[in-house]
Amino acid sequence: MTTTPPDIAIPLRDLRFHRDCADHPRWWHGGDPVPTAFFNALSCTFPAGEKFFMDSVRHYRRSVDPALQAQIGGFIAQEAVHSREHATFNKLAADSGYNIAKLESRTKRVLDFARTRAREHQLAATCALEHFTAILAQELLATDGHDFDAAPAEAARLWSWHAIEEVEHKAVAFDTFLAVTAHWSAPRRYALRVRAMILATIILMTTMGANMRDLFREDGLRGPRVWMRTMGFLFGRPGILRRVTLPWLSYFRPGFHPWQHDDRTALVRAQKRLGIEAVA
Repeated sequence: MTTTPPDIAIPLRDLRFHRDCADHPRWWHGGDPVPTAFFNALSCTFPAGEKFFMDSVRHYRRSVDPALQAQIGGFIAQEAVHSREHATFNKLAADSGYNIAKLESRTKRVLDFARTRAREHQLAATCALEHFTAILAQELLATDGHDFDAAPAEAARLWSWHAIEEVEHKAVAFDTFLAVTAHWSAPRRYALRVRAMILATIILMTTMGANMRDLFREDGLRGPRVWMRTMGFLFGRPGILRRVTLPWLSYFRPGFHPWQHDDRTALVRAQKRLGIEAVA
């Protein structure tokens, strides 16, 4: 069975972005409202989402072996900085006139309900959502950051750094899930993680769609034309969701592990490109 490579480090990089940002246009991604709305909508899920991920994994920290405890510590440290930096990024969108508080509260309401579920279910949901963010991050790294060629340099650096760290810690929640359900039968474990992935995907896509709709409406963009352009962006060119479809499906394989897709080469290349490979 595939396991997390022993040479994977999960360092804390206390980086800060957009602290002195005089130029962050409303349509910051190449003057195009569609990719701007997609990444703004996604960013609005991060402050509450990252906290949910941290809490669901932290609950089991003392129940796993010391090596995994250390990885959980790295995971929590990285996710805390992600939450902080995306809150700052979201404030830029709010300052440009968007009702970002409404979008962030939408995610919080969903996750407040998720917190009423059993702890194992919360962890399974975290595994599912971490897989989604990891495969999206993998695609961003595979293109050497070219998905953000049209974005301001600071925004491109923020999203590239986030992608690097999502790949570094992509298996922590999953390894925690395997450890705390080790006494379960394989069919029971598989059923929970598959059910969690289906539900998490439906909820995430619904939330993202609602967020993008609200952003478009605030820009006066309504009707089928903007949604046709959105489908082109997501599933045509550059096709950011099209590119993650097969990796998403891999989660449904019995015996799946996040590091079956070994992207250490792209990870090291991205670390060097951003100049953060030695930061710990």
